[in-house]
Amino acid sequence: MAVVTLSALLAGLLSACGGSGSDPDTVRVSFKQSMDNNVKIMDEHLARVKKQFEEEHRGKKVELVPIKAPDADYYTKVQQLMRSPKTAPDLVYEDTFLINADITAGLLRPLDDYLADWPDWARYEDSAKAAARGQDGKVYGVPDGTDTRGLWFNKEVFAKAGLPADWRPKDWDELLAAARTVKRRVPDVIPLNVFTGKGAGEAATMQGFEMLLYGTGADPLYDPKREKWVTGSKGFRDALEFVRTVYAEGLGPKASDALDPNVATRVPGEWLPEGRLAIALDGSWLGNNWVRGGGTPWPEWHEVLGQAPMPTQHGQPPGRVSMSGGWTWAIPAKAGNPDLAWEFVKALSTRENSVDFHVANAGIAVRGDVAADPRYRRSMPGVEFFTGLVEVTHYRPALPVYPQVSTAIQEAMEAVTTGDASADRAARTYDARVRSITGGAVTGP
Repeated sequence: MAVVTLSALLAGLLSACGGSGSDPDTVRVSFKQSMDNNVKIMDEHLARVKKQFEEEHRGKKVELVPIKAPDADYYTKVQQLMRSPKTAPDLVYEDTFLINADITAGLLRPLDDYLADWPDWARYEDSAKAAARGQDGKVYGVPDGTDTRGLWFNKEVFAKAGLPADWRPKDWDELLAAARTVKRRVPDVIPLNVFTGKGAGEAATMQGFEMLLYGTGADPLYDPKREKWVTGSKGFRDALEFVRTVYAEGLGPKASDALDPNVATRVPGEWLPEGRLAIALDGSWLGNNWVRGGGTPWPEWHEVLGQAPMPTQHGQPPGRVSMSGGWTWAIPAKAGNPDLAWEFVKALSTRENSVDFHVANAGIAVRGDVAADPRYRRSMPGVEFFTGLVEVTHYRPALPVYPQVSTAIQEAMEAVTTGDASADRAARTYDARVRSITGGAVTGP
């Protein structure tokens, strides 16, 4: 049934898109629409810039092609659209997680010729530029922001548990100790959510596992000097053991809830605002769910919730860890109107429009002038906290096989979450998968 449903959705999108080259005066823009019907931030942002663009470019039109789907299905649908000149949009919203796989598949157009004549490109942070760069050294997307990750905690639940409002765990043991205290003293609350398994998709890999793994040592997933994926590492097993502990001890949600594809929506939409979750290992953007235009209005959220950095495993320097990703605007290789698409990218990326988007979206700025803007700096409680994590953040390996490695991580997490495997066994299964995926380009056993 899932195959039939996906095929039907794809057929509808292919029909709706109708071929980007069919009208030289229209730029067609595919983007990810929120699964929460109440969240309209991206829709409103694009509609506002569309209106500006059409007023400033008389005779030109912008057609918005929203794709409402979980991340994994969105990636699949966009890739299907980009494979043919009959269906390729002129512009796509591209996750940096997938950009190198799409570059290798020949689905994206390099933007260097456009960027060379665009003065604003010099305002972008180097790390953000690198996230959109292919192995050939060319740039294939313009980032619209980044993000960081940390611990959100409910201060009211913490007060009931006798935990401090200025909580800052120094290592993994202190984090687990707080969760155990909540379980013991406030038993009707989920102590800790760590995204896990295939249902959560990349959220499990990045918000969950890699926030643990990158706190165990340098280059724990991929060794850039040797150009090999890391296998057989103690840090990998320790991170899986942390996940196993959370679910084996009942410190997380029920496994059926944790493995539900909708869990990433339930955390900000239900569990946190309803006071049903004490600690969430999650992203800087959560606040946009609770402000005007968000899916769950919650005026008191900034008083109820606190933020703390995710600690390294043993508190070793730098003591904090974060992961960063983000999305880019990219032009498909088979787009019919690439020049018009580029003009729309520039409109989306002006300082004013970027500030407006970050203020609404709780995004972390990648342009220096946006990061310094007073409106941005006071836009959202916690924005300075999450911006401060940029100095200790990490980016996923920007390699074509990363999506497959990510899936292997999710499978290992799911095995320890359900109790089907020990951390050691799940790690060995992961190692074998990565050897197969990479053709043996691995370190260790």
